[in-house]
Amino acid sequence: MIYLQLFWSFFQVSLFSVGGGYAALPLIQSQIVDLHGWLTMGEFTDLITIAEMTPGPIAINGATFVGIRCAGIPGAAIATLGYILPSCILVSVLALVYKKYRSLSLMRGVLASLRPAVVALIASAGLTVLREALFGGAALALENVDWLSAFCFAAAFLLIRFKKWNPILTMALCGVAYAAAHLVFPL
Repeated sequence: MIYLQLFWSFFQVSLFSVGGGYAALPLIQSQIVDLHGWLTMGEFTDLITIAEMTPGPIAINGATFVGIRCAGIPGAAIATLGYILPSCILVSVLALVYKKYRSLSLMRGVLASLRPAVVALIASAGLTVLREALFGGAALALENVDWLSAFCFAAAFLLIRFKKWNPILTMALCGVAYAAAHLVFPL
C-alpha cells in the first residue's frame, strides 16, 4: 500500500507543479507533511537542504529521499518514477503541440499567464522554509526567532544578491559559521 501511496503522491505533485522543482515544494510539503505525515516540518526543511545540496533536480531528489525514508530502495524507485512519469508524458505531448502551434498568440498568452503562478509557488516555498528556519515551528513572535539563523540568512542573501558570491561557497560558509557559533556558544 505504501508503494501505491508514494507513487500516487509524487505523480500528483509532478502533474500539478508547473515551473520546476522549487514550484513543486509547496505541493510536496502538502503531500508528505500535511496529508500523509511521512515527515515533520523540521524534517521537510532538512529534506530541502539535502536535496538542494545533492546533484540533480530538487524535487526528484526529494521524492527519492522520501521514498527511501518510507519504504527503502524500492520506495525510492517508486516515488521517483511517480514524479518523472507525468513530466515525460506531458513534455512529449506539449512538444508536439508547441511545434505545431507556436506562432499563435493564444499559445504565447497561455505561457505568459503561467509565469506569475510559478513565481507565487516558488515564493510560497521560500517563505515556508524561511519561517521554519527562523522560528523552528514556533509562533511568529520576536522571542522565538533563531537570531543566528536570521544573521546567516541575511548575510547569505546580501553576499549572493549584491556581491555575486558563489551560492555553494556561501552555503558552506554559513554552515561553518553556524556550527562554529554553536561550539563557542552552546545552547
